[in-house]
Amino acid sequence: MVELADIITPENVVLNLPSCSSKRQVLSELARRGAVAAGIAQQSLLDALTERERLGTTGIGHGIAIPHARLEGLDHLVGMFVRLDHPVDFEALDEQPSDLIFLLLAPSAAEADSLKALARISRMLRDPGLRQRLRQERDPRAVYRMLTQKPECHAA
Repeated sequence: MVELADIITPENVVLNLPSCSSKRQVLSELARRGAVAAGIAQQSLLDALTERERLGTTGIGHGIAIPHARLEGLDHLVGMFVRLDHPVDFEALDEQPSDLIFLLLAPSAAEADSLKALARISRMLRDPGLRQRLRQERDPRAVYRMLTQKPECHAA
């Protein structure tokens, strides 16, 4: 199973990202920050994210977007969680703007791991209680813990 603690670091949790008023600005800021986190070129990351959005929106509804890309030169999954000051239109199916953004970058050859991570992130962010806590929390380390805690098992 793909563990989010293997993908995201506390430093890659950014709360209240200001001054983004469009999807394009959000993608540019994600490319800037994600390039540093992944050790790759900012322009190639921006190009990959933009191309992925052209294929179809990564806005999944309930104020969530999961922009993602597979990239040459990357050797492991890299994640970043960003909460926007003001929601931005990510063209989600429910037509609601997105303020909770999870960037996922994967090596070009890691299709299976990439899909597993996307599914895990999507499943986790479907929880309305978690979304509310992510929107209210002020401490990035607390948000990191929320994102990386293992689901509770309720064995019989």
